[in-house]
Amino acid sequence: MPADGFAPLETVSGPDLSAQQREARVIVVGNEKGGAGKSTVSMHLSVALMRMGKKVGVIDLDVRQRSLTRYLENRLRWMQSTGAKLPMPEIVRVDASTERDLDKAESEETQRFLSSVARLKKACDFIIIDGPGGDTYLSRLAHVNADTLITPLNDSFVDFDLLGDVNPQTLEVLRPSFYSEMVWSCRKKKAQTSRRPIDWIVMRNRMSPLAARNKERVGEALTNLSKRIGFRLAPGLSERVIYRELFPAGLTLLDLTEKGSNISFTMSHVAARQEMRDLLIIMQLPELVGAEIEF
Repeated sequence: MPADGFAPLETVSGPDLSAQQREARVIVVGNEKGGAGKSTVSMHLSVALMRMGKKVGVIDLDVRQRSLTRYLENRLRWMQSTGAKLPMPEIVRVDASTERDLDKAESEETQRFLSSVARLKKACDFIIIDGPGGDTYLSRLAHVNADTLITPLNDSFVDFDLLGDVNPQTLEVLRPSFYSEMVWSCRKKKAQTSRRPIDWIVMRNRMSPLAARNKERVGEALTNLSKRIGFRLAPGLSERVIYRELFPAGLTLLDLTEKGSNISFTMSHVAARQEMRDLLIIMQLPELVGAEIEF
């Protein structure tokens, strides 16, 4: 590694796109369990793509907490207070319907969501949707419209239960769980309406740097489950205090060299940046074929 602590430029590889396929890719960061790091992943992925010269739009579907929205609001305030210029995505807000009639509510939410996606597709290369920590109609609608689905998963069997049930002795997959079944249903609907697949990636998030027996067993179980229900595994973001520290300023690890950050850049941060590079490479986004990862 060079003396300045930055790794050499890396290149994303993957299948090319034909001209008729070149439209904004919808990336949904989804997981029905809270606390898996969806907003952190959404924010860092947005900034990473913008740092690569791509136009990004974001939709925050967590209508209760709005963690991603607050993250971006903090970022805007930090820019205003420091005078620094940081890449900012285009933000579209989609609210849940207040209609009491279920059919009317779903119709209203469908119209709000699809019009928001259509608007962003005209202006952006990528649309990143931060899903809610629960099973809602808007969440299912987002999953059906995903081109890429990223599911951050805390590295434990407590969170693994979201995806599947396994034999505790053999780690053999007994059956998919409720979230996996929901994704399977959305994949079928997407295939029927657009004939385009959903590329599902499960991230092992908040991983401990220590080699533990439980860590190995979770990995083995996820590998078995991936073969059963068809997702790809990706290394996620390790457990680092820096992610919580950056939230109030609206910064990401890719912003730490910016004026006014007042945060010392350490080798731990270098390693965290490499995790983002690894994620982009494993995602194999066709729109990034041949592009250099410059952060």
